[in-house]
Amino acid sequence: MDLHFNQNLAIGYHSGSQISRVITEDWVARNMFCPVCGAPVLGHYEANKPVADFFCDDCQSDFELKSRKSKNATIEHKIADGAYATMIERITSLRNPHLFVMTYADWKVNNLLMIPNYFFVPDIIEKRKPLAETNRRAGWVGCYIEIGDIPESGKIFIIRNSRQEDKSRVVDQYQRSLSLRKAEIGSRGWLMDVLKCLERIPDDNFRLDEVYAFADELQLKHPDNNHIHDKIRQQLQFLRDKGFVQFISPGKYCKIR
Repeated sequence: MDLHFNQNLAIGYHSGSQISRVITEDWVARNMFCPVCGAPVLGHYEANKPVADFFCDDCQSDFELKSRKSKNATIEHKIADGAYATMIERITSLRNPHLFVMTYADWKVNNLLMIPNYFFVPDIIEKRKPLAETNRRAGWVGCYIEIGDIPESGKIFIIRNSRQEDKSRVVDQYQRSLSLRKAEIGSRGWLMDVLKCLERIPDDNFRLDEVYAFADELQLKHPDNNHIHDKIRQQLQFLRDKGFVQFISPGKYCKIR
């Protein structure tokens, strides 16, 4: 995998966003395998397709690419995306593509990760202010994707700090995360919230009361649920069944990496 862009493609473009789109999409089309099934290449949709940028012929997966020039080579906490209403509709109808997030500098990829579509919930989508009346698209409302609010198990690195991850490891990580897929959006939200709580507990071994400590925070996020502790235990049982946590003894658990 060659991490360098084809700089010749930037000739004739003056807009930074256009240059970024052309060189990054060309790089993915030339270099990227399918992280879902391991197929060696991805197809490139024609420009301006509203749903996705790339597709896999073998497993029929779709992918959207978001890229950003970054001198410090870090993934931003949040990235700009399209229309807010469209994004929410795609998430709630389970039609959103998997997301590639890329950072680059000096005509070279330094980070590329994939976020599977089943890690998306409405809570990670931030509504932007409507465009001003003086704007050509006055009133249009865009959104940000809060990358920092996605659990680490939903961030599958393909390139990290200019080093390519092993292809088989990438596919294995995706397949492992696939067991966390939930179709019902409310259940998905609960699972993502509990996963984030577990990540905030520093040790791999943890107690149930350490998770209960997040109950007030979870109650604010799920005001219609009056059985927060029961819901926490339900999610821990699900994570145990899927091999992400291990039950040690009553009230004691261990994270499985």
